[in-house]
Parts: sequence; structure tokens; C-alpha cells
Amino acid sequence: MRLNKRQKTDLKAAVIAGTAAGIFSGLVKLGWENILPPRTAERDSTNPPQKLLQQFGIPEKITHATYTYSDHKLPWVSYLMHFGFSTSFAILYEVLTQNRRYLRVGSGAIFGLAIWVAFHIGIMPMMKTVPSASDQPTEEHLSEALGHIAWMWTNDIVGREIYRRLTEKK
Repeated sequence: MRLNKRQKTDLKAAVIAGTAAGIFSGLVKLGWENILPPRTAERDSTNPPQKLLQQFGIPEKITHATYTYSDHKLPWVSYLMHFGFSTSFAILYEVLTQNRRYLRVGSGAIFGLAIWVAFHIGIMPMMKTVPSASDQPTEEHLSEALGHIAWMWTNDIVGREIYRRLTEKK
């Protein structure tokens, strides 16, 4: 008998766990950005999710659409993008890490940093959604790097625990 035999992944449980973790971690990342805003108010007047959608031809009247809660205008389209990204990567992480434990190194912190580098240093600057990495202020790098660590660490803890509860033998 092999000691390192992989257990069969319960895909449904992994998707449920990743979805819950992604919603929760999305809230954590929003809170993080309230404490350490990654962009100036001027650069945030059209935030990266809004700009990305506009690059794909979605008109500004949609990308900047808001709803009002407690007299605050809140950007619901940006929130859809934010939580869509968070949940998609949380599901991917939960599914992949069931049989690739090395991806959990640092309880998701390394994975989170890799996502930050890939998107904020690589993909989004190449697409001109955000300035090149050298033109982004230090505060943006600090907020985004630490925020991605907190975000994926939250995904790791929440997703792992929900998956365990959904799959434990009763």
C-alpha cells in the first residue's frame, strides 16, 4: 500500500468550499483596501475592474453604475467583478490544492503573492488596465501585495475548513 496515495477529490464540496471562501475573502480584501487604499482617489475614479470592462467595450454608464445604501453610492458592477475574481480563484485554489498540497505553502500566502505578481505586475499593465509596475506608487504595491496575502490566507483557512466539514465521515 502506498503511503502518499491521493484521496479522491469531492469536486462538489471543493466548489462549495471555494465559493464560500471566495465571498468571505472578497469581504476581507474590501476591508483591507479601506484601511490601506491601493490607489489615489483620482486613479480610483475609474478603478481597474471598471477600466477592464471599458476596454472590452462596456459603456461607462454601466461600468460606473451604483446603488445607494445608507446614503452611500456603491459601485455594484465593480463589486460583481471583485467578488467574481475572488470566488473564481478561491474555487480554483480549493480544487487544485486537494491533490497538490504544495500549493498551500504558507497557507495560501505564496499563492496570493503569485496572483498579485501575475495580475498587478504582469497582465493588467500589459493590457494598459493599470500603469506599468514601475509607474505604480510604492503604496499601491504594498497594499496590493499584503492584501493578496490576506485574501488568499482567508481563502485557505475558510475553504479548507468548509471542505473538511463537508467531507468528514459522520
